[in-house]
Amino acid sequence: MITHKSGLSMKKKELPFIKEMFDSLAPKYDLLNRLLSLRRDLYWRRAMVSEINLPQKGFVLDVACGTADVALEILRRKGKNFTVCGLDFSPGMLILAADKINKEQVNSNIHLLAGNALSLPFKAETFDAVTIAFGIRNIIDKKSALKAFYESLKKGGKLIILELTTPKKGPLLSLYLFYAQKILPFIGWFFSNNLKAYQYLPSSVIKFPQPDEFSAIMQSAGFSNVVWHRLTLGVATLYVGLKE
Repeated sequence: MITHKSGLSMKKKELPFIKEMFDSLAPKYDLLNRLLSLRRDLYWRRAMVSEINLPQKGFVLDVACGTADVALEILRRKGKNFTVCGLDFSPGMLILAADKINKEQVNSNIHLLAGNALSLPFKAETFDAVTIAFGIRNIIDKKSALKAFYESLKKGGKLIILELTTPKKGPLLSLYLFYAQKILPFIGWFFSNNLKAYQYLPSSVIKFPQPDEFSAIMQSAGFSNVVWHRLTLGVATLYVGLKE
């Protein structure tokens, strides 16, 4: 069912830096996700997985799978009659993902693959759902990635995106920006010894399009019935689009 394309390209100049950054963060990635989100990332992933509707023996692509948190959550909440293909371009993340999958003893249900979201190594109309958590903001050419996701989905399939976002204007936004720009980099540096990464990460969130703008990009990539939901006062946003 899965076919590989040759020559996965790293077209964007930012990609080598981002790949190296996530490789270096991998050993502390789960710890810092829980710490910096006050464990809300667990709730956000559950909300994401609840949006997935799968047929029996459904097939899911989890892009930017990281340490396999989403893939494992899918099997916990949807059962083990499904298969998840986890794709990431960070070898460090995939090594940790493989360790977690081995401990959960779901090796036959989750398949890991090194790859680039802008050049998916799959046939068209392969998956019943595509998920990507905290990854789309690191892709500069978001529309091309969304088109690739659209092509890989079967008709009637869903794209579910979970992404960090900024709250609406007001006192909460000011508090969020202070935390993201001043406190978060220090905590990230203290635990990971990588200040540059935790300066980049909040910057990438602040630059990410607002929900109505990003929803419009999803629609321009072909998705219909696009909806979005703010989570935890807008600190994260869940986007859902359908391939009719």
